[in-house]
Amino acid sequence: MIAASGHTNAANIRLIALIESARAVMDIRAICASVPQLSGLIFAAEDFSLDLSLTRSPGLTEFLFARQTIVAAARAYDLDGGAIDLACIDYKDTTDAGPLVGECVDGAGMGFAGKQCIHPSQTEVVERLFAPGVEKVRAAIRLLCAERRAEEQGRGSWTLDGKMVDRPVIETARKVVEKAQLAGIEMAQFWQKYKDTKPE
Repeated sequence: MIAASGHTNAANIRLIALIESARAVMDIRAICASVPQLSGLIFAAEDFSLDLSLTRSPGLTEFLFARQTIVAAARAYDLDGGAIDLACIDYKDTTDAGPLVGECVDGAGMGFAGKQCIHPSQTEVVERLFAPGVEKVRAAIRLLCAERRAEEQGRGSWTLDGKMVDRPVIETARKVVEKAQLAGIEMAQFWQKYKDTKPE
């Protein structure tokens, strides 16, 4: 199933594909290449469970293949909305020890860009856990400040804090900063603090 979002003007329409069956997972390449308006993928776990007669477990291991496939496809086809993870059906428990927090940490670690919410009480937790943490943002900005100096020196690979820095590491830092901007995280103080950071 494909859901539309955005304005009615055809040029502004963005589509999100719901991946909700075994067939959809197997045909995910065709789905991703189907229309230029496609901006993201959502894993509809309950429909997927019904289709495959699965029993949902707390560890979500029965969904691992589908979830990894969806994340990889969204990245491979450069869908700017990324992949959105399954909904946590236990919507009443938003504590740090509850299933929502655990699922958010797991999903973010797998590469999902966000998570479906089925109740307003879930939104604060999801937004907080899918946004990069302050320490991660600080480290990314410090690395990018050092990267400016490395470029001035014509260096391709270099080190910072004893760790090798190359293009993939730099691009990862850029993505952290982009995500922080989308999340509304204040970063000006970090850019100012680390502007003179030099590569080792």
